[in-house]
Amino acid sequence: MILAAAQTKPTRGNIEANLLDHYRLIKLAANNGAQLIAFPELSITGYERENAADLAFTKDDSRINGLRQLAVEYNIIIAAGAPIQTESELFIGEFILYPDQSISVYTKQFLHQGEDEFFQSSFDYNPMVKIENQKISFAICADIDNPLHPENAAKRETDIYIASIFFSPNGIPNAYRDLQSYAEKHQMNVLMSNFSGESWGYPSGGKSAFWNNKGELIDQMNDSDSGLLLVENQNNNWTSQIIID
Repeated sequence: MILAAAQTKPTRGNIEANLLDHYRLIKLAANNGAQLIAFPELSITGYERENAADLAFTKDDSRINGLRQLAVEYNIIIAAGAPIQTESELFIGEFILYPDQSISVYTKQFLHQGEDEFFQSSFDYNPMVKIENQKISFAICADIDNPLHPENAAKRETDIYIASIFFSPNGIPNAYRDLQSYAEKHQMNVLMSNFSGESWGYPSGGKSAFWNNKGELIDQMNDSDSGLLLVENQNNNWTSQIIID
């Protein structure tokens, strides 16, 4: 099994440019054997609150057709973040796109302070993915601040916990502490994807990383590069590769 965390630098308000960045990294990941690629929180739009409703996607939005096509063409599962609008609610969410052309949606369950002015939280959209008999669960940013989230993932017998985040440099030490703890406590492998550039007018801390299910840090990116962290599991032994874009 090969998984990829994408570390990206979003362009504020430019969905087309951000999607092109996704396409490039998806192809790069697939060409290196990845079966799944995860992008940071709200990766398609960049992190937004006040403008999120104007930038929002619907569950069947035609703007994700390019991602859908790449999932099929490259036989890869794609987790890409966007504000997702239903008939009555706006969520911080991510699209999970599959090689069989199907789509599922994950929505952020625990919001940061201030996000509840613009978004709703929900436990109703919580898909689980399986690759090579490994169960994969998803988290978005503040989800990892609440120990209940990884605990619930563990109750579902999650093998790999994927966190798509937008954390500042100041927040990264806490993210590392918590994710390492969850990996060790719940015996889950943990993959984290973060921005490396500015979003919402704030710097991001980068350092996308992977911990095995013993809580050991296998590899991490730096705080400034964009590219991929690739991790491969062979006989329960994880190896890694970083590709700078």
